[in-house]
Amino acid sequence: MGGPNHGRTQVTGPRFTSMHERVDVIVIGGGHAGTEAAAMAARSGARTLLLTQNLETIGQMSCNPAIGGIAKGTVVREVDALGGIMGRATDLARIQFRMLNRSKGPAVASPRAQCDRGLYRRAVRALLEREERLEFVQATVAELVLRDDRVVGVTTLDGRCYGAGAVVVTAGTFLRGRIHVGLDTQVPAGRAGEAPAIQLAESLVKYGITAKRFKTGTPPRIDGRTADLSRLERQEGDRIAYWFSFYERAAHPEQRPCYLTWTGERLQEIIARHLRESALYGGAISSRGPRYCPSIEDKIVKFPLAPRHQVFLEPEGLDTSEMYVNGLSTSLPPAVQLDVLRAVPGLEKVWMTRPGYAIEYDYFPPTQLHPTLESRMLSGLFFAGQVNGTTGYEEAAGQGAVAGLNAAACALGREPVVLRRDEAFIGVLVDDLITRGVDEPYRLFTSRSEYRLLLRQDNALRRLFPTAERLNLLTDDERRTAEGRLRREEEIYGLGESTMLPLGAASDVLDAAGSSAPASATRIADLAKRPGVSLYALLSAAGVETEPAACEWADIELKYAGYLARERQTADRLSRMESLTLPNCLDYEVLATLSSEAREKLKSARPSSLGQASRIPGVSRSDLQSLVMEVLKLRNATA
Repeated sequence: MGGPNHGRTQVTGPRFTSMHERVDVIVIGGGHAGTEAAAMAARSGARTLLLTQNLETIGQMSCNPAIGGIAKGTVVREVDALGGIMGRATDLARIQFRMLNRSKGPAVASPRAQCDRGLYRRAVRALLEREERLEFVQATVAELVLRDDRVVGVTTLDGRCYGAGAVVVTAGTFLRGRIHVGLDTQVPAGRAGEAPAIQLAESLVKYGITAKRFKTGTPPRIDGRTADLSRLERQEGDRIAYWFSFYERAAHPEQRPCYLTWTGERLQEIIARHLRESALYGGAISSRGPRYCPSIEDKIVKFPLAPRHQVFLEPEGLDTSEMYVNGLSTSLPPAVQLDVLRAVPGLEKVWMTRPGYAIEYDYFPPTQLHPTLESRMLSGLFFAGQVNGTTGYEEAAGQGAVAGLNAAACALGREPVVLRRDEAFIGVLVDDLITRGVDEPYRLFTSRSEYRLLLRQDNALRRLFPTAERLNLLTDDERRTAEGRLRREEEIYGLGESTMLPLGAASDVLDAAGSSAPASATRIADLAKRPGVSLYALLSAAGVETEPAACEWADIELKYAGYLARERQTADRLSRMESLTLPNCLDYEVLATLSSEAREKLKSARPSSLGQASRIPGVSRSDLQSLVMEVLKLRNATA
């Protein structure tokens, strides 16, 4: 899997043995990708070292202190099902919970939690320290150590050298990061107050890995005591019992409200007057930013006819009055940012505690990776998180889990771990990245999955527990908890199928849902298929004692049985396509039966299966048919 030699340092035996310490896996970076990669590698049985610039900022929420949302909440539960930490940390730190998309039906509902920033960071560190095979070192990595085309360790700026069987790079926005506030302030930084990783970025480029630049941004923070919250729309959290983690039931902190306000004409005038002072529109930044999280400057320029835009005030924690101003991401000068804030209704006298800023950073186009997130150029080198061109804590965590599992597999000589598109949103995320690449920071949506009805937040454990069990990622207690939960769900499904409700027994339940009463005794399963009729309520009417969470999976399976059956048939067809593997050494240039565009795209992407080839833009159905014939001919010729 290694590429050509690009003047790389060849490691001799004596130098290698002089390393400070040798472990199985080194994870560079302590953000959301790095922490999950470290946890997964350690749970896989690999002795793991987490190397980060500052041990105090492990698990830091650099931007919005929130976890979950559309598709993202499902990823959190998938990571948790594999034994990861994001869901558990969220449960320990959440100060507001909401189930999004509830009105669109339980099959597309998405959990989201506002978190106490400090509690979350401390929870992540505490959860990581449970892992006996995980160690921590505070240091800045300067360079990779290679033997031929394989990574065998890293060196740090202070001269230490650590050996490893695999290395995972999860440096977030730190690779040659540069903060912009207005046109005159440009600060080399990975985030506010923290130095960038310049030498590591230069080292990776030197070794032949292509780097490009993206940008992202963050809004100002305010002192909530100086906002007139009484004038704003108050948004309370849901009071339902919900945990992101399948394995633990942590006590939740008390909830805090969020507040909604809007931009208006005065704010638009301020932005228009000072637009050229913005780092983005003044020419200081030329790289592409996230389309789905635009700056306030972008909103005003690109949607000039929109009379207003939403602004959410979100609490930063229980022990602070500071609030995150969601919707006003900006790179304007601080004085202009204050004017912008005070043009928002309810914020006329607000005090700005921290200005917003834009940040440019290196990322590595993910088409340079295998489905395991291992580099095609350098064996033993894995990438996860924003360095792959994504945005979002949850996307980073999902990649971190995949990279950590496969780094451990690489170091310990085990089979790689690849999640299919019909198996997990994490599988969709990774496949999109390595097959289609990115031209803007990638964000996960339910619409990116052709199997989104199968990939729900309620069934993440059912989908991924077999993988976690096969890889021995769980403790005995976690395994028993999972087995008990899945068994109870099956029991409830069986009760729905077998229990008859006497005539009139469910009248109140059906009346509340606006549904007509049946003419005779009816199976609970038949009534549960009706829109708005809760399986939990029907079971309660039948005298069955249970809890709503235990009924969730069975309720959805009954209501959407026909749709789910069709989607599973489609997924089975995909599985058959994925089973036809394509040789890595296949010379696409000589396959004359394929179009020239297909040959070029396939040569560049080097898909590992027919299914992956089918998702490459520019490869037609006829090209796929020809590819199958070419591969079969090649196999017959070499048999």
